[in-house]
Formats: sequence, C-alpha cells, structure tokens
Amino acid sequence: MHYRPATLADIPQLSLVRLAVRENRLSDPARVTPADYVDYLTRRGRGWLCETAEGTVVGFAIADLQDHSVWALFVHPDHEGQGIGKHLHDQLLTWYFRQTPHPIWLSTAPGTRAEAFYRRQGWHETGRTTSGEVRFERGEGPKE
Repeated sequence: MHYRPATLADIPQLSLVRLAVRENRLSDPARVTPADYVDYLTRRGRGWLCETAEGTVVGFAIADLQDHSVWALFVHPDHEGQGIGKHLHDQLLTWYFRQTPHPIWLSTAPGTRAEAFYRRQGWHETGRTTSGEVRFERGEGPKE
C-alpha cells in the first residue's frame, strides 16, 4: 500500500470509496458533489489517500482547517482491518496540528465501529450533534 496527498485527479476514486462504505452511508449520494471535494482539497484543507500498487484508491482522509474538523475518513470495505484508517488518521492529525493548535472535531453515528475506532485513537466525546451523532474532539496530534 502506498500513501500520498490526494489530488483533484483522485476525486472520482475518492467518491467511489465514500459510496462503498457500509457505515455512515450517505442517505443521498448527490449530497456530496465533486465540487465539495475540490473545495476541501484546495481551499478548506488537505487530503491523503491510500492506494494499491495498481493505483486503486482504497481509503482517504480529508481535514477541514476552516471548520477545524475531519471532513472525511473512509476505508473501502474490502480493505478494512489492515491499519489503513489508522495510518490516514495519523497523517491527518499530524498535518492539522502543524497548522494550528486549535482542537479538531468530528462526528459519527453512535454504536458503530467508527465510534469505537475514534475512542481507541484518543478522541473525547463532547456530546451529540442535532442529528444525534456522537461528537468527538481532540486537542493534540498522535503520539510519536
């Protein structure tokens, strides 16, 4: 597996990964557009991906520096359990906290593997969103 910064040319594959996930599925796939990816990758923050030797994207993460949040962290279901999400998570946090000391937040559905993952990575629950998702916050990057 190879990790690198995500580019605009990667957007179609990022979208395929996003639409393939089993948890935190989009109720309306049209809600996240290619223009959204462009905005988050070029203006609002930065993204990273994991790809196979053949160049197939199997996971990605995008930080939103403006909203101080994790906009996306997804791994294709066929590649779960290989440490891809943790590696992308750590890349995202390392970059984010090099840019700002401001705490970062995210939300995810309760009772999911994603919720358990974020707890294992040291995120602290700060409440619920208006839609009922668990809201997490973190004030520092990964331990070296």
